[in-house]
Amino acid sequence: MAWLGFHAPFSKRRMSTKLNRLDPLRHCLAWSRSVVSAWLLGIAVFLAAGNVHAQAANDIPYVQRDDVRQFASELAQRHGWPEAWVLSVLSQARYQATVTRLIMPSSVATPKDWSTYRSRMVEPVRLKAGLAFWRTHKRWLQRAEQRYGVPPDIVLGILGVESIYGQQMGKLKVIDALATLSFDFPSARSDRSAFFRTELENLLALAWREQVDPLSLRGSFAGAIGMPQFMPSSVAQHAVDFDGNGRIDLSRSAADVIGSVANYLVAHGWQRGWPTHFDVTPPVEPAALTTLLGPDIVPLFAPQEFVDQGARLPNGGLDHPGKLALVKLLNGESEPSYVAGTSNFYVITRYNWSSYYAMAVISLGEALRRARGNDVAGAL
Repeated sequence: MAWLGFHAPFSKRRMSTKLNRLDPLRHCLAWSRSVVSAWLLGIAVFLAAGNVHAQAANDIPYVQRDDVRQFASELAQRHGWPEAWVLSVLSQARYQATVTRLIMPSSVATPKDWSTYRSRMVEPVRLKAGLAFWRTHKRWLQRAEQRYGVPPDIVLGILGVESIYGQQMGKLKVIDALATLSFDFPSARSDRSAFFRTELENLLALAWREQVDPLSLRGSFAGAIGMPQFMPSSVAQHAVDFDGNGRIDLSRSAADVIGSVANYLVAHGWQRGWPTHFDVTPPVEPAALTTLLGPDIVPLFAPQEFVDQGARLPNGGLDHPGKLALVKLLNGESEPSYVAGTSNFYVITRYNWSSYYAMAVISLGEALRRARGNDVAGAL
């Protein structure tokens, strides 16, 4: 115990009878240093104990917590599952500090830069993998386009941005990620634990329905699964058995992956044959520009309203039968880029609420389509 050692420096010291006048002061200073050292050591021990206690709390299996047991009971009653099964699954979930760290926004604010973001998404690794995926699975991409009206380049753009066609599907146990965000969501940001509890419920429903071991499912820190990085609720609502083999596999079946992505987009309003966007020259007058930018990425303006506000559209944009949104993409300190997004542009943002994400998907798909054309031409 550090607190018991305050006078130890004196216990082994032989006091000389020939002390000069500074000896008392030196002894006082030495004693003070000992007290301070012991005090600091005591604080360190206290803090270390606190950290050990906090870590030990996080290491407690989730199933031993009252809130988790209550959650398990509610799920069992709602779905008619054996409560023992729910508890057995949750008993194997563990808190993951990595998840709570990654779910936090970046502490360093960086200006948005579309040109930089595009260069990270439309790059050789994704283009090479995307072309290989297209060659191998062109039959399923064509079938998806016929059934759902979603072009191959859009499906491929999403798969390239999300997981590089299965190369980066995440390595964390989904049960751990969702349990952590359900019951230990970090207090430093807006609480979304209710959302993740719903996803955890959907994960258990998936495991029960498909007779899959929930511990075998790996994914992102947010609990997204497979090549398309579907959350469990999206798996339940939009995943399809596109190859007809009686089961849905979003990690290994390219057919199921392609069909599920196309089905997801259609469910959110994809319009067959419509473009995603048009080139546009924004209005010069500030008030008009503010008016068109007001709805953000939501398409609310008819093409003629764009023109009335001073924007310029190509002929195809003027004839478009749907509504448009003026989308602004910042380029760091350079001038921003603008496009006129259609409802199909908006649909892509249902996958990820970001105009930058949607443009990355579109741009990667366009680059793949051009490369695919050259690939096919070269083979002739």
